[in-house]
Amino acid sequence: MQMKKVLFIDRDGTIIVEPPDEQIDSLEKLSFLPGVITALSRIAHSGMYQLVMVTNQDGLGTPSFPEENFWPAHNKMLEILAAEGIHFDAIHIDRSFAHENLPTRKPGTAMLTAYMSPAYDLAHSFVIGDRITDVQLAENLGCRAILIGKTDPRAVLCTTDWHQIADFVLGANQRCAYVHRQTHETNIRVKLVLEGKGKAHIQTGIGFFDHLLEQLARHSGCNLEIQAQGDLHIDQHHTIEDTAIALGEAFARALGDKRGIERYGFALLPMDDALAQVAVDFSGRAWINWKVHFSRETIGQMPTEMVYHFFKSFADAARCNLYLQVEGQNEHHKVEILFKAFARAVRMAIKLHPHDLSIPSTKGVL
Repeated sequence: MQMKKVLFIDRDGTIIVEPPDEQIDSLEKLSFLPGVITALSRIAHSGMYQLVMVTNQDGLGTPSFPEENFWPAHNKMLEILAAEGIHFDAIHIDRSFAHENLPTRKPGTAMLTAYMSPAYDLAHSFVIGDRITDVQLAENLGCRAILIGKTDPRAVLCTTDWHQIADFVLGANQRCAYVHRQTHETNIRVKLVLEGKGKAHIQTGIGFFDHLLEQLARHSGCNLEIQAQGDLHIDQHHTIEDTAIALGEAFARALGDKRGIERYGFALLPMDDALAQVAVDFSGRAWINWKVHFSRETIGQMPTEMVYHFFKSFADAARCNLYLQVEGQNEHHKVEILFKAFARAVRMAIKLHPHDLSIPSTKGVL
């Protein structure tokens, strides 16, 4: 059975304009954001997503916001949307105040536990909203966030254009992921777009490591943003390890159930005196076969022992098989061509078959 994808859509400030007093309590205050009806109609008619409204309505049903003031405008909104074929599979309304800190209130997920099951593909679902709490809700659900009217590095798209939102969720750029991994030792943010243009924005504090990750983006064709703060005053180990874990998790999320991918990738690449062979299988199982030896302890600020640890941590988090081999005289060349070959193997493995969206396994699952 194919997993269901969901658009969790905020109401005020996202579908309809939010007034200064933050209460749409009369028909006179009901006004739609530009382009939202046309865009939502395109999405609804595609059949690709379930539409679920998730909204905080502070104090609904209390004297500060009587129900008789809420429902006429709300129902008129639904009536107008329905006339364009836009129907919500569910509408979740939290009535609490922010100071109550209830788990049902966004970014809490207590209203949405029904979607946390194997029937739903949350990794390829979106939360669309206009507040940072909507981005936080996406993180808590394991979805991707689209933010309207603000910017946040955790969102895969920040815009005020609903037509751009429709193009994004219906288009090729669906295979994206954002991972935030924070420990007592590191704070790592990774944004990955599989159908990218090889663009990279990398800041780890380790120059040669940045260079290698830029090569990974360029030769895999993925867009990759990594911001890493780590305890480099101790050494580079934690930063490199946690970056690899976060990056592997990002690939796992972006690939989802791996429907339609090549699955296998391999590359044999030269670089002057060095020759690297890399093969990858996004099998859902972690394994690494390492036939690499370095004669230097460091290249720039990066310990060469951490090259193995990077790939091992990536394979564990991405749940893939990795086979790596390199030979040559120059250690810089050996490490760099290893990353380039890895990137080319990944590029092959994540490629989609446009006319065959089955899971590439006789098991039916990866």
